[in-house]
Order: sequence, then structure tokens, then C-alpha cells
Amino acid sequence: MAEMMEKLPCKYLGGFVEWTAEREGHIADNHPDLMPAHRGKIAETLADPDQVRRSVRLGSARLFSRWFSGVKGGKHVVVVVVSDVAKQRHWIITAYIARKLAEGELEWKKN
Repeated sequence: MAEMMEKLPCKYLGGFVEWTAEREGHIADNHPDLMPAHRGKIAETLADPDQVRRSVRLGSARLFSRWFSGVKGGKHVVVVVVSDVAKQRHWIITAYIARKLAEGELEWKKN
């Protein structure tokens, strides 16, 4: 049986980011402060990020982040996306809520 998958638009990557049911389950299990209460913020962060950083841990990954004043009194939602440039494919590996952004070289920032 094929796994359920959403495709979320991401202008920064010029296409769509895949979000599988398996990864959604991972986020819900490991980051219950984010899922399911703030599920929609994941798509919002990809669609209109405040900044994009390169992952320190995984060279093919980027960290998309956006500040939401309504998330736990004001926090960043961070969505980690892996890209396969050759296949022009992007997919979410995890997402979490952060007080501050520490990791990764800044690749792009909203003006």
C-alpha cells in the first residue's frame, strides 16, 4: 500500500516539499509541542520562511525557520528539509519548535 504524502509548496526551493505520514508520525512522537496543535505552521514556514540555514549535521539539508508569536508565547518553528538536487526532490525529515536559532550557516534571510 502506498504511503500517504502531502506536497507542500516552497517558493524558496522552486517546487514542492514532500511530507510523508511516516515523518508526520515522527514529528508527533518526538515533538508533541509542535504536533498536532501547530501542524499548519509547518506549511506556513515552508511557504514563507524568515530564514533558511544549511544544516551542520547533514550537508543536503536546510533548516527553514519562521517566528510565530502565537506558538508557546513566541517561538521559531523549524522545518528540516533534505534535497536531492539530481532528482529535484525535497522532503521533510523533521520539524520542531525552538527558542533561538543556533545551528547552521545562514543561506537566506527575509528582508
